[in-house]
Amino acid sequence: MATVLRGNADQEVQVLKAALDAYEAQHHGAEASLYRNNPASIRLRVIDGRFEGMSRSRRHGDVWDFLAARVNDEALADVSQLLTLAPSELKNSLANLEFEDPIPSKI
Repeated sequence: MATVLRGNADQEVQVLKAALDAYEAQHHGAEASLYRNNPASIRLRVIDGRFEGMSRSRRHGDVWDFLAARVNDEALADVSQLLTLAPSELKNSLANLEFEDPIPSKI
C-alpha cells in the first residue's frame, strides 16, 4: 500500500493514496508514497522496476494517465510533483533527495 510520509492526510491525499494503492496492486514490486507539502501542494513518488530504460516522459505519462482515470480533477490539481523513478535512480536523484527531506514550505 502507498505510504503517506508526512503532512495532512486530507481528502485529496486519501483519494490519491487510493489510486496509488491500485497502481501498486497492478504493478508488482512498485512502491508509491506521497505527502501534502503545503495547502496547495501534494507530492507523489512512484518507484517501479519497469521504469528501467524507459524515458522520463513516457513513465510520467503512464502514471499520470493511470491517476487521471481514477482521481477527480480537484485532487489532481493539487499534485505539484510526480517523481517516477527506477530503483537504480534513487540515490542519484536530486528530486528524490528533496522528496525524502523537503525544504519546509513557507505557506
